[in-house]
Amino acid sequence: MSFQGFGEYAVDFYDGLVVDNSKAYWDANKATYDNDVKIPMTELLGELEKEFGGEFGSPKVFRPHRDVRFAKDKRPYKDHCGGVIESGRGAGAYYVEVGPDGLRVGGGCFHMESDQLARFRAAVAEEIHGDPLRAVLTKLERGGWAIHGDRLRTAPRGYAKDHPRLDLLQYRSVYAVRVWPPDDTLHEPGCLTRVRTAWRQLRAFNEWARDHVGSSDRGR
Repeated sequence: MSFQGFGEYAVDFYDGLVVDNSKAYWDANKATYDNDVKIPMTELLGELEKEFGGEFGSPKVFRPHRDVRFAKDKRPYKDHCGGVIESGRGAGAYYVEVGPDGLRVGGGCFHMESDQLARFRAAVAEEIHGDPLRAVLTKLERGGWAIHGDRLRTAPRGYAKDHPRLDLLQYRSVYAVRVWPPDDTLHEPGCLTRVRTAWRQLRAFNEWARDHVGSSDRGR
């Protein structure tokens, strides 16, 4: 089946789950999750795989259950459905999510292991690689994207406090996000165009991450 949009009750399903994050609610509404959320997400990623897959990997729909083994928050279910095409966490990603806030897309280095972080900083420290990353992030911000990430408060060890790209060196993760509140397009084939256009805008960022960060050699 080709993607026709997320189902009519996709957002309503998650609005209800936010209020009642319980197995009883999930079981009573699982058909809505399957038909209005999971199946359309799978179809959406399938449509995008040809252009954005390949060396970035195969599409994946994230499981709906939260990992609560070591979490203080014991709610069993995620309040959104996310899907991704990535070769390895931290090495660039094409991400899409549907939930109470509508449609969210993102990309970049969502999490970097220590070996990835070392390569990231080594690349940023060099003008030939660091300046292009700054240009990519600036262009995204000017285009309506928000740049987020976990950052150190000071210079990372081994780097000068007056380094011209200190603000980039301080990142431990860095990614771009864009959100569209719930609207008619979410439930129409035009949602595919929205995500595809957004992912194309992320291509330079993800390719930089692929080339200069790469997948981690360390197990998680």
